[in-house]
Amino acid sequence: MAYDSFGSSVKRGFFAMPPAIRAIIGINAAVFLAQIVFSVVGVSLVQWFAFIPEPTTLLTQPWRLITYMFTHSLFNPFHFIFNMLWLWWMGRPVEETIGSHSFLTVYFGAGLVGALLDVIVSTFGVANPVIGASGAVYGVMVAFAMLYPRTPIMLLLLPPLEARYVVTGIIALDVLLLNSGGNVARFVHLGGALGGYLLMKMRANGNDLSLLPRYFEYIYTTYLSKLIRPFLNMFAGNGSTKSTNSSTMYSWTGAKNRSSNARARSSSVSDAEILEEVEQSELDAILDKISKSGYNALTKEEKKTLFELSKRKDT
Repeated sequence: MAYDSFGSSVKRGFFAMPPAIRAIIGINAAVFLAQIVFSVVGVSLVQWFAFIPEPTTLLTQPWRLITYMFTHSLFNPFHFIFNMLWLWWMGRPVEETIGSHSFLTVYFGAGLVGALLDVIVSTFGVANPVIGASGAVYGVMVAFAMLYPRTPIMLLLLPPLEARYVVTGIIALDVLLLNSGGNVARFVHLGGALGGYLLMKMRANGNDLSLLPRYFEYIYTTYLSKLIRPFLNMFAGNGSTKSTNSSTMYSWTGAKNRSSNARARSSSVSDAEILEEVEQSELDAILDKISKSGYNALTKEEKKTLFELSKRKDT
């Protein structure tokens, strides 16, 4: 009996993740590795990527609202490791339930609310730089507890506890330790939890959380992919592989890639054709889910997308 190597197992497990979580963990790992490399030559990426919770920085360097979520402390690698473990563990069922686009809204929305709450609080105290994905991960944890409140969770030396109690306990612990000092940005944690809760409530009330990520995906597929395609081609084996990688690797729908069509696509493909293929991929993914689990297994977002795409195909 043949056994996979450790590297092959890790690679297979990584690519088995839902696309949004795979991208988030991959970028976090790449940035963490870059931090290590730059630190060897005495350069700290934290000074460029950390979020400074001040109104002035918020207005003049708004990119830090995003980059801080991908930067972690090199002095405490467990900060990075446990954030990614919690994201993988609780985020996977959340993404599979609400879809990759909506998951991205919850993740980044929670991180943004956490940072903005810290700006408000810091006006009454000291504005310490903030790094780490914890605020965004807290939003995902709350989303998990809202979707699967009675799922048992095993914690060290404790009996199985329902997810709603575990997540509530973690948040309560942050509240109790607010004035304990240290380098933990607890208001970012609490703001992330609040952001996750509000976004999931919006989704429960019928609001579509996927609109903004879908728009950015369309912008990337239509315009940005053409700009970075030459750089991607540097790492591709041949021309047909180049067009496949640049056009399909950033699809968040989880749909199967139609490799034969992708190989046939040239760099001069029109915007309308790209948009049509993205929509077809979404439709294929939804139809696959119906064939496996039935129509009732679809989320409200997926039913709405199915209706809109089917109507568009009819016209």
